[in-house]
Amino acid sequence: MTKLSELTGDYRLDSAGSRIGFVVPTVLVSKVRGQFDDFDGTARLDGDDPSRSSVKITIQAKSIQTRNTRRDNHLRKSYLETADHPAMTFTSTKVEQTDETHFAVTGDLTIHGDTLPVTVTFELMSADELRFEGKATINRKDWGVSWFEAGGFFVGAEVTLELEVAAVRLR
Repeated sequence: MTKLSELTGDYRLDSAGSRIGFVVPTVLVSKVRGQFDDFDGTARLDGDDPSRSSVKITIQAKSIQTRNTRRDNHLRKSYLETADHPAMTFTSTKVEQTDETHFAVTGDLTIHGDTLPVTVTFELMSADELRFEGKATINRKDWGVSWFEAGGFFVGAEVTLELEVAAVRLR
């Protein structure tokens, strides 16, 4: 098994082996699940001192997919306003190792032109292939992501972000 200290280096996100998804509760169906198909990112990992690690991810907002073309177009236009806000970013500000395989990565999440701090909890799934799974729950309205919703009744405000990240070491 690969030791954490052996992972020190610079990495890029392997978009073919990664998924950035979300789950939102709704009234009409129990949950809407989706993902973003166009994203990239880089990371600097320090296996000896994970607090010196960092990550940056950029997501193209128009790449949102929920398997419903009409809903996707509505999300792009009325919620994410992708013409004015084409990208979403996450830039870490703090990395904390909480146990042997778990990490809390805090950073600045920019959505819809607004930037707020978010902490994503990650689990190291494989050190040999460098795979992490992470999760965070945010309130989309904190970032101004809303539309006329009859008091917010139809679409839940809490969004669970789901990340399955594979990374490739840069040589």
